[in-house]
Amino acid sequence: MRSDLIKRGPDRAPARAMLRAVGMDDAAIAKPLVAVVHTWSNVSPCNLNLRELAAAAAEGIRAAGGTPVEFNTIAVTDGIAMGTPGMRASLVSRELIADSIELAVDGHCLDAMVVLCGCDKTIPAAAMAMARLDIPAVALYGGTIAHGTHEGHPITIQQVFEAVGAYGAGKIDEAELTAVERDACPGAGACGGQFTANTMAMVLSTLGLSPLGFNDIPATHPAKKHAAYRCGELVMACLKDNRTPRALLTRTAFANAARMVAATAGSTNAVLHLLAIAREAGTPWTLEDFQPASEQTPVIADLLPGGRYTAVELFGAGGSARVAQELIAAGMLEDTPTVTGRSLFEEAAAAPRAERQDVVHPVTAPLKPRGGYSILYGNLAPEGCILKLAGKGTTHFEGRARVFESEEACFAAVQSGRIAKGEVVVIRNEGPAGGPGMREMLGVTAALIGRGLGDDVALITDGRFSGATHGFMVGHIAPEAARGGPIGLLEDGDRIVIDAVARTITTDADLASRRARWQPPAPKVTRGALAKYALMVGSASDGATTHPGPGAAVAVQTSIHPSNNPTGVTA
Repeated sequence: MRSDLIKRGPDRAPARAMLRAVGMDDAAIAKPLVAVVHTWSNVSPCNLNLRELAAAAAEGIRAAGGTPVEFNTIAVTDGIAMGTPGMRASLVSRELIADSIELAVDGHCLDAMVVLCGCDKTIPAAAMAMARLDIPAVALYGGTIAHGTHEGHPITIQQVFEAVGAYGAGKIDEAELTAVERDACPGAGACGGQFTANTMAMVLSTLGLSPLGFNDIPATHPAKKHAAYRCGELVMACLKDNRTPRALLTRTAFANAARMVAATAGSTNAVLHLLAIAREAGTPWTLEDFQPASEQTPVIADLLPGGRYTAVELFGAGGSARVAQELIAAGMLEDTPTVTGRSLFEEAAAAPRAERQDVVHPVTAPLKPRGGYSILYGNLAPEGCILKLAGKGTTHFEGRARVFESEEACFAAVQSGRIAKGEVVVIRNEGPAGGPGMREMLGVTAALIGRGLGDDVALITDGRFSGATHGFMVGHIAPEAARGGPIGLLEDGDRIVIDAVARTITTDADLASRRARWQPPAPKVTRGALAKYALMVGSASDGATTHPGPGAAVAVQTSIHPSNNPTGVTA
């Protein structure tokens, strides 16, 4: 056992003394030491139930012959941080969570781990840590929140953001905004549509890192604790059989995950996170690899933000397994191993099948003929970007640029009615390094929807979009403005053409003549975690990770600005 390094032999008497101080006896010390890592926090509902699930997982580990060792790591809640400087911490937290799991588990030479996660960045961070450590491990998502009810209709946090836009446009009064706010979030669990958390929970199941079906169980459902208990038992089986994450994280598994995201019109953040997980696993996977999944996979799940149903209703319809069953029947998934020891197809075949449901459609009768995103390139995004297609199937947009240097400046313009139909809103210097932290633009996009402009303007940014975003939106533009990307050269009035069919995003502005006078913006943050991240982070087209690899040194060097480098030392 790995843990023998800290507990066997006379030399390890000091370590054993400390283990005894926390309540371990000889029998407990002799057993495999298994980490139970979670992201519990009471600042939001997303991770609120994870301590309870950790206790259940620990019981399962003990029952199967292991000794659980509990750790807590951080979480940053996007729904709270959105639209504020705090949102810069969100994507950065993904790296910190993965790093802290690695350090805690490796630092104590633990034998295996169960990782409990509950929101947008904690879920991919769990998968990244599992791939990096490659010890027997099981992940469990804490579950979706139940939807709220407002005037007899189900609502989620998405409707609160959109209500802010409607209030700004004078469509609703403050009393109605407050009523929507109070009704939206009834208790524990992560945002209720097929937003980033639920999209990534489905990704974990498809990659084989979580047992199929376990992540679909809502946070407050009585079966959730039993799922955690079973994960505790299962990780001990993984340890016995030496079943580790990298054996599951193949190109086929990533292709399956991309198809599941496309079939459910899931969050475009899945592209960023799957790239990051692939880097940790050492699996060849690129931005372009997502395009076939979106082009060839129809949307078959009628889920928010563009559809009608929430993740709770998907659970009632059979959950991720039902989506997989439909895609398997159509020959759109390939069989892969999973953490349970059974294959993906075996797990899907064993899952119950709801007879009457309207959430998941067969591939022969899809909601839309193709997935909800497209990978674009062009003179505005030489390294690529992601177009989130509008709900009405629009594939082409042409307009004049309205350029903003930050999300806040753009939001103020939207709320004051200074955005006109037909314009292409440009928000730049919000990329991984320039933000720093690649903030999501949900405040802006929701305000546009709330003002009735969702189908009449396009938005492009080197930042990101929330999974709750819908409309004709282009994000992850790379290279980003802060690192000399062409988006940094745009000016008000430039003509921009976005074409999903040709897969291009272009301008006819003379960018070359502007290049000579371009200067990198001064860094917004010059100390602390955000400053370190800005120096180390790679391109959004490669997952925006701090993972060292080919080209990492170049990325670090080019990100150093003279005002933040008084010693003149380059990386």
